[in-house]
Amino acid sequence: MEEKSVFVEYFGDYPLIRVLDFLIEGREMDYSMTEIAKNSGVGWTAFSDIWLQLTKKEIVIFTRKIGNAKLFRLNTKNPWVKELIRMDNIITKMETEKFLSEEVKV
Repeated sequence: MEEKSVFVEYFGDYPLIRVLDFLIEGREMDYSMTEIAKNSGVGWTAFSDIWLQLTKKEIVIFTRKIGNAKLFRLNTKNPWVKELIRMDNIITKMETEKFLSEEVKV
């Protein structure tokens, strides 16, 4: 069984959260829709509904086309996305510090 990220642990194991988690972790790269759905562990039907909202709210943006594949990435200029990344950094830091302090006690 795959270990959940801190982001998913905090916000819940839902398709939208898994997609956002994948995009935040890989924010420097661009991906096809198929890659995003697969790597997020989200079925295509649920992903299609989520994708419409992500593009409509400019959370993801088109970057380029390779052959027939359109590639997208997280829109790190979107203020909402910036806050999501900031929250992810904060909770990751908190959980890391908590883990390290528990290691010291043992």
